[in-house]
Amino acid sequence: MTTTVTRPRTVTARINTPDTALDPAVYTVTVYVNTAPHSFRGYQPHHPLAAATHPDGSPLRLVFRASDRIHDHEAAADAAFEVGNQQNTDSKGQTWPDDIRSVSVGDVIKVTGPDHWSIHLSVDRVGFSAVAEPTTLTTLTGSTASSRR
Repeated sequence: MTTTVTRPRTVTARINTPDTALDPAVYTVTVYVNTAPHSFRGYQPHHPLAAATHPDGSPLRLVFRASDRIHDHEAAADAAFEVGNQQNTDSKGQTWPDDIRSVSVGDVIKVTGPDHWSIHLSVDRVGFSAVAEPTTLTTLTGSTASSRR
């Protein structure tokens, strides 16, 4: 005895996805160096800040892949602080430029997470504090870029 079975037709298709869909979640960090004199007491909203840049003037964006260690905005800021003090590199192997002073108290770190949500954190003596987005931005010059407080 023979039984006829009807199979549904199957279609095989290749779905192209953008490269970003294949990348792991990342945190992107921009460091704003406080250029106010005597800013070692901490960031104040009126302090002028300058974004850290590469020697050619392009913005320095530190990238950290989400991991057990880097799992939130504050952990990404902490990792950026380490890079900014030449203790580590970011996930792409970037180091802190030699012509910019190290990240220190009074600076502001902007962290954008994998969810595209951003927060600005001031570097405090211990840890970080959330602050409003800085409005007094300037550019780094030779004297402010490498000066130590």
